[in-house]
Amino acid sequence: MSIFGSIMSKIFGGSASAQAAAPHTSETPNVSAASMGASGAGSSSSGASAPSMAGAPSPVATGSSNTTQSNVDVGQVLSDMAAKKGENLNYKQSIVDLMKLLDLDSSLTARKQLADELHYTGDKDDSATMNVWLHKQVVQKLAENGGKVPADFQNA
Repeated sequence: MSIFGSIMSKIFGGSASAQAAAPHTSETPNVSAASMGASGAGSSSSGASAPSMAGAPSPVATGSSNTTQSNVDVGQVLSDMAAKKGENLNYKQSIVDLMKLLDLDSSLTARKQLADELHYTGDKDDSATMNVWLHKQVVQKLAENGGKVPADFQNA
């Protein structure tokens, strides 16, 4: 699973996992197969099911099915997790602290991988700038995928 997929799964629970599986079990395969064919990924006569599985993380990041996860209060979910964790984490503004809160690898390597997933085009060696961008993008993607994100996350 992608790092962003893991973030989604931790925050949205089972609905994110269901969406990650949806491209090869619902009406979405036609879209996945068509987009995979357009990118030249189809290679064999049975390629329709293999590319849709390979492309599974992408629909999670783009939010093709918002209804599965709509109305999840991201702020409340994270606040509850922070209360249980008992650490003072600045997850509303820090991608590192957000990843720690979610019990995900927050190393520079993991953040660079997340930057690749979210198509960061800046200098990954400038980790401060990349981290600010990553947090904003993750918050935006959570909202695009049906999460209710509080304003204090979006102003970070």
